[in-house]
Amino acid sequence: MTYKISKWSLAPLYPSYESAELQSAFDMIEEQVTSFEGVRGKLNPDISTEQFLQVIHASEEMTRVGNKLYSFAGLSFTADTQDQAAQSLYSRAQQFLAEIENRTLFFSLWWKEVDEVNAKRLMDASGDYRYYLESMRLFKPHTLSEAEEKVVNLKNVTGVNALNTLYDSITSRYVFMLKVKGKMQELTRGQVMRFAQGSDPKMRAAAYQELYRVYGEAGPILGQIYQTVARDWHNENVSLRKFSDPLSVRNLANDIPNEAVNALLETARKNTNIFKRYFILKAKTLGVKKLRRYDIYAPVAGSDKKYDYGKAADMVLESFSAFDPKLGELARRVFDDNRLDSEVRKGKRDGAFCWSVLPDMTPYVLLNYQGNARDAATMAHELGHAIHSMLASHHSTFTFHSSLPLAETASTFGEMMFTDKLLAEEKDEAVRRDILFKQVDDAYATIMRQSYFALFEKQAHDMIQKNASVDELSAAYMENLKEQLGDSVELSDEFKWEWVSIPHIYHTPFYVYAYAFGQLLVFSLYQQYKIEGESFKPRYLKILSAGGSEAPAKILEEAGINIRDPKFWQGGFDVLEKLVSELEKLPMGAKKKATSKKAGVKVKKTVKAAPAKRKLVKKKK
Repeated sequence: MTYKISKWSLAPLYPSYESAELQSAFDMIEEQVTSFEGVRGKLNPDISTEQFLQVIHASEEMTRVGNKLYSFAGLSFTADTQDQAAQSLYSRAQQFLAEIENRTLFFSLWWKEVDEVNAKRLMDASGDYRYYLESMRLFKPHTLSEAEEKVVNLKNVTGVNALNTLYDSITSRYVFMLKVKGKMQELTRGQVMRFAQGSDPKMRAAAYQELYRVYGEAGPILGQIYQTVARDWHNENVSLRKFSDPLSVRNLANDIPNEAVNALLETARKNTNIFKRYFILKAKTLGVKKLRRYDIYAPVAGSDKKYDYGKAADMVLESFSAFDPKLGELARRVFDDNRLDSEVRKGKRDGAFCWSVLPDMTPYVLLNYQGNARDAATMAHELGHAIHSMLASHHSTFTFHSSLPLAETASTFGEMMFTDKLLAEEKDEAVRRDILFKQVDDAYATIMRQSYFALFEKQAHDMIQKNASVDELSAAYMENLKEQLGDSVELSDEFKWEWVSIPHIYHTPFYVYAYAFGQLLVFSLYQQYKIEGESFKPRYLKILSAGGSEAPAKILEEAGINIRDPKFWQGGFDVLEKLVSELEKLPMGAKKKATSKKAGVKVKKTVKAAPAKRKLVKKKK
């Protein structure tokens, strides 16, 4: 079957905004909650295991309906952020579910206060729910009174959640003007980025300049939104919940020790020279004295090879099937069940994601497919997320989602398998060389760039508490870029607005280190796969099948990985260092020159290349 670019179908969730099924979902949750509230007076530390499990099952049934309802609203909104019906439903769902959470809050508050002996007794009898219950108790030192928790939940609906919806609505409306083949065109952000990462140096510069012209004009407003998000995060989590610092909030939510995250970020900081060397090498390969920030993701082949959507889908599915036929079957389900929205259109959220609704439901995947190699790799990445979710479908609604740091395992591994397939099938040496360079481009984007986003977040949250202005935050971001890039890259002033264009730092503070965590972890796993072959596969599939049913550190310990040890993180950078060293040894090959008048720079596009060697890596910005 040949797959074509298409929209997804949300009908498996609900037929429409006005459907009776959607309204009945609101009514059903209302009834379930009313019934659940009746157990409040029956909760005590001596509760029987049978009664306790009945309460957990009732809670899960409410969660299932709530997840389905919220997913329909959220997916509808991301498909068209300008649709007023979608906006209204999304806001209604957030308000409704916050109120439901308040009415059922008594259970989690009671559970955190149960004594250790009875808690162990109940957890030992809870089967797959055990880690869900265990992780809930981790938050006991940071839990407020029931009245305070209710206020926080309601505050979030009209506060930080509303601000994030506003941010999405504002930025999704942006139109970028770029002269393409002599004509001014209106483009989405995703379409602009195609030129920002294309082969024409003038267009790369123009695309980035237009991107940050638009974001820069709105920078003071977007910056104020971020300041408010950061203050809200501090007010709730540091002032009220008594976390030691803003980052530790995310670490506990991920169940990752603070020392492990600090080791990751500090190791990244010590290894910036690897990418500085790479950028110097890339400048030589492109035939320029120094890379501009515009050129970091430039193809070295001098031309952009396009991949038909159907062909790309076939290659991705084949790469998964070659590892294990079951993975190919699971990925194909996403296409066959019409869960993939791959169109580029105005109003649709840019970028890509995978949204898992329920363990027994095929996940939804959003792409903005434009046909370059990076889009094809992104397809493999997001389908890897979907496979991860489906392999964990035997777990409960509470435990099938993996933690954020492990959530990038299957996705990044999938990209690596796809890249191996590209290298194996590509006959054009220039394109093969381009693929190899893209691997390091994407390693930078996934590891170093995301680590420095997290370092900027740490600094920005601290500065905002000291009343830093938006301009001061922009200046700090420029210093952040200078530290990671050094003298290897020429940095233009408009990049001071890059930070306001990163949705993750608004929606999920400190999420970004999960990308670096996942990439470096997968380096280790992929190296093991290359060495061990078939014997590696059961261990890898076991990690994915665990979902979120166990602490990440424990899941990884079984694979022989100690995330607290800086040597583990350094091992990932050592893999990168070897790859850069190998690229440095490759002959430059014959060159075809093309000049650009932009900024007086003469640019030579490398068209011919040397024999390629396959390696790891891949990831989005």
